[in-house]
Amino acid sequence: MEIAVRNVRLTIEPVYAALALTALLWSSNFVIGRAVRDDVAPATLNTLRWAIALAVLLPFTARDLLAHRAVLARRWKLVALLGLTGIAAFQTLCYVAVTMTTALNAILLLSLTPLAIVVVAWAGLGERVTRRQCVGLATSLAGAIVLVLHGELATLLGLRFNAGDLLMLLGVVLWAVYSVLLRRRPPEVPPLALHTASVTAGTLWMLPAFAWQAGQGAALPAGAGAWLAVGFIAVFSSALAHALWVRGVAAIGPNRAGVFIHLMPLFGAVLAITFLGEALGAFHVAGAALVLLGVVLASR
Repeated sequence: MEIAVRNVRLTIEPVYAALALTALLWSSNFVIGRAVRDDVAPATLNTLRWAIALAVLLPFTARDLLAHRAVLARRWKLVALLGLTGIAAFQTLCYVAVTMTTALNAILLLSLTPLAIVVVAWAGLGERVTRRQCVGLATSLAGAIVLVLHGELATLLGLRFNAGDLLMLLGVVLWAVYSVLLRRRPPEVPPLALHTASVTAGTLWMLPAFAWQAGQGAALPAGAGAWLAVGFIAVFSSALAHALWVRGVAAIGPNRAGVFIHLMPLFGAVLAITFLGEALGAFHVAGAALVLLGVVLASR
């Protein structure tokens, strides 16, 4: 029994580390996406990021794709839906949203994602949520809100919502659907191979929007800095982060994996303190403690 417990720990702990790294990379994606919003059109950014990500993924997954091409062909509807919800629509909506709303509103609405995943998993798959997971979800959500609002309740009362916030909320729902659909992965298909197939589908879904954007005179990024931003997002926030997310959901399920999204405001605070010289406040400590406690409770 002692050996069995140790073996379980060795297989679970890397999953948690991978999901935490996913949250860190996605945090940088939102920061970079807002920073280059005037240099790269949303549809262009999303199409290029996934086209580059696909080029990165294919050398690692081509053999599995060929080996399981018959299964993937039979499950083409699942692949198409994964590409539409998680690859094409979700991030495009987020990029459009951050051109219309504040980063504060976007991150606050994104904090609702774990709750949306729980609701969709319950409605679509009948997955039950334990009392401990509910407490963990509520605790981590409270910590995320504390971090986003800098501990000031007046900030929440002063928020104003617009069309960008509605797009962000729609994106949250689509991401929840995507995460729950991952549970329908054919067991014989490796997670990374399914992810590559869905990226292919998502890139194809994006082509009409990219063509329309090109017709508006915004086909390619403007400047070397914008290209570097696209490259970073494609390799790290797309190919790597989404692959880790797919593996995490396959290992521990969408409900428990979803709580790790609450680490994003925490990582955002750490990045701001480290690189922007923001002062460490009491709300940072309180929010971080609540987020981490909630993640631990929900993951057990």
